[in-house]
Amino acid sequence: MVFYHSLERSMSEPFHFSAVEIARLHDRATRLWHDDTFNIVVSTGHPIYDAVLAQHRANFDLWHTEDRARAPHATDADIAEVKRAIDRYNQTRNDLAEQCDAMLLEALPSKLPNQAADLASESPGLMIDRLSILALKIFHTEEEIDRPNAPPGHTDRNSQRLALLEEQRNDLVACLDQLWHDVLRAKRRFKIYRQLKMYNDPTLNPAIYGSETE
Repeated sequence: MVFYHSLERSMSEPFHFSAVEIARLHDRATRLWHDDTFNIVVSTGHPIYDAVLAQHRANFDLWHTEDRARAPHATDADIAEVKRAIDRYNQTRNDLAEQCDAMLLEALPSKLPNQAADLASESPGLMIDRLSILALKIFHTEEEIDRPNAPPGHTDRNSQRLALLEEQRNDLVACLDQLWHDVLRAKRRFKIYRQLKMYNDPTLNPAIYGSETE
């Protein structure tokens, strides 16, 4: 099954960035992936939004893999396997956040970003990553609100949690759209902030390269 986002447009048309649409896209993809199969193909028709989806999928897989590690009956072998999977998904998640930034910089009109403008401390890719995690928290909190046979007070606590999560996401959406608006008007700029993870690099992690000399 292929899901086409409503922002699908001709590649010859100007790119339109919208954090509001990204949040909606996160929600729709999350619902689809939680449906009959995790292997559903989700596409938007635009490479930047597809990168956003790929980044969200990495967070989705990371979320559910971490759940496996917390299962009460997980064996030591299960936890070791899950830990390696978590490292892979985390690396993919960070790589794709950086890819989103690179693609957004490339999508800017010439002479942008304005190198004399104020520098944003957080890039769009990192904000997109935060939006992705909030979408997952919102989905699973809604599940808990509707959970049958939940203990007393469970629905009320999670309803309060949901309201806070939605407020946080609305704030972040507004901040991301404002950042992009300011970048287009040469008032602000952003950089790609490389995560420079060391744990998966066999040349930088002594637990890996040290074992080769034993």
